[in-house]
Amino acid sequence: MVGSGHTLSHERRHFAACTIYHGSGTLATRLAGVPDRRAQWRSARQLLERRSEVDHPAVLLVDDTLLDVIHDVDALARHVVVVAADERAEAALGRRAHVSLGGIDDGVAQSRLLRAACQLSCARLRSTRRRRAIAWREEELRELTRVGIGLMAEHNRKDLLNRILDVGKQLTASDGGFLALTEPGDDGRLRLRLRLYECDSVPDLSSLTVESFPVNDSSIIGHAATNRRVMVIKDVYDLPPNAGFAADPSVDERFGYRRRSMLIVPMIDHVDALVGVLAFINRKTDPAATIRTKEDADKFVLPYTHREVRLARALASHAAVSIENAELYARIEVLLESFVKASVTAIDQHDPSTAGHSLRVAALATKLAEEVDRADAGVFAPVHFTRGQMRELYFASLLHDFGKITVRDDVLMKAKKLPPTLWERVDARFDLIRRTMELEYQRQRARIASNGGDRRAIVARLDRALAEDIGRLDRLRQIVHEANEPGVLPKPVNPALFEIATRTYERPDGTAAPYLTQDELHYLRVAQGSLDDRERAEMEAHVAETNRFLADIPWTDDLKNLAAYTYGHHEKLNGTGYPRRLRADEIPIQTRILTIADVFDALTESDRPYKRAVPAETALDILQEEATAGLLDPDLVKLLIESRAYRKILDEDWHAF
Repeated sequence: MVGSGHTLSHERRHFAACTIYHGSGTLATRLAGVPDRRAQWRSARQLLERRSEVDHPAVLLVDDTLLDVIHDVDALARHVVVVAADERAEAALGRRAHVSLGGIDDGVAQSRLLRAACQLSCARLRSTRRRRAIAWREEELRELTRVGIGLMAEHNRKDLLNRILDVGKQLTASDGGFLALTEPGDDGRLRLRLRLYECDSVPDLSSLTVESFPVNDSSIIGHAATNRRVMVIKDVYDLPPNAGFAADPSVDERFGYRRRSMLIVPMIDHVDALVGVLAFINRKTDPAATIRTKEDADKFVLPYTHREVRLARALASHAAVSIENAELYARIEVLLESFVKASVTAIDQHDPSTAGHSLRVAALATKLAEEVDRADAGVFAPVHFTRGQMRELYFASLLHDFGKITVRDDVLMKAKKLPPTLWERVDARFDLIRRTMELEYQRQRARIASNGGDRRAIVARLDRALAEDIGRLDRLRQIVHEANEPGVLPKPVNPALFEIATRTYERPDGTAAPYLTQDELHYLRVAQGSLDDRERAEMEAHVAETNRFLADIPWTDDLKNLAAYTYGHHEKLNGTGYPRRLRADEIPIQTRILTIADVFDALTESDRPYKRAVPAETALDILQEEATAGLLDPDLVKLLIESRAYRKILDEDWHAF
């Protein structure tokens, strides 16, 4: 009996919660008029007008008067149960009828069938709502997963904080929010520093002072941080008397705003350390609504529910770990930059004459890359660099000459064609030859004086001969001196050098010696620069040494091409460069940019021991000549000139860095 009563009560509850939509047939009219039936009866036209929008248990009782709208049944919501009122309706509906009263004349039986239909509709609606709730939860989970992945991948601290707050506002439908991070105070105790704040209703918050708060119960966020618990406040201006803190109305008054509901979530990392506090303000019914007055808050603001709390807590957990990762990444970045600066310092100390070269090349390379990225027409229109790629190029430019630390000082700093010891020997030899000429002159004068007679004519001839010999020697010495000067561009060997090398003088011991040895002549015949083939090979080996050092470093993915860019900075587009003889299609644009920056600085820098600086205009002419010859990228050289990017390194004293 108890069971039967419970079942009947359950049926009545479903029947009372159900709406039966019907036509104007006699059966519907009779059933609807039964006094003890508490279901709501409505015209079928109301249901058919709303169709899939019905969100309550519903039964459509189809009789003769509704046979002309049977085609609309398919558009009804899934939970609406279709009941055929008689055999004719049953035949017309076919399988679209879930229940049929056809052939049943007993009113009680018909009522029970309608109750069953209502129960079926209730069950279907519950199922739909549960599926919808599960779908919402799954979507929330997917969204949080996407957010978590996105936050973990974001290493820029400023962008990370902005993303955390923006995502949090979206998930909680909040009008505003702020993010505060912990920092040590002067007394060593933790404080909360407001790092980011946004409010849709008050877009301009630039005049808001960045404040810090003690981690204690004196403020709302301090209380949440101290107790490490989520706080849900329905109305910040209606706090319990024993709350221990109160809302500060000054900010609202300054900006013409009205706070109402708040959600404050502490951010705790994986080692249970407080990272900061994430807070949201004014959950809105309308995303476009502006909350400026109490009336606005009354109209549009809702309290935060368990759903928003759940999402905000999950976001705060992701955010805490992501912020910690970003700070760790920032420390790694500092270490990396320190390593690069130390490497540049080592290069500068090894070759003080070129101090600042790596910094200038890095500055010019990144400037030229910015011009490439900025181009909206021409060959560079589709070329764009990410922030990471720009950073990669910058570091590659700084480290492009790192391998020079393996080059011997006498090669690295060789200012003339002749090594210093050989030049001293040649210089001393010409002094000796001059002294030998003068000594022979004095001997001949002494011999003439001992013979007696008129000596004036003979002495005059000796004087003229000595002057001619010394003049000739000085001209030969000048030829050697000029031949010892390195040239930026190739130049032919002076034939007089070979004639000089055939000349001999008498040593003090009486033996004959050449004016120039074959070893000395070898260096003086260098056509370009100051290095012979052996020395040039040693100098050029710095590229391979640079690659050897840099390739062994486990760079992060965003710097994985760094070593490759430095490895190619002496390659030429026509395959005549070194060390791998790469051709144009094998040389990436970053390396081409680095090469041009390196060449331009080498030409215009004034402190190189082996050459004089050339004016910027001359350097640009040389770059154009090399581009025409197929050595450098002509489009990049043209862009360098037209954009005047080269001025980046000409107007500053880089040796001060």
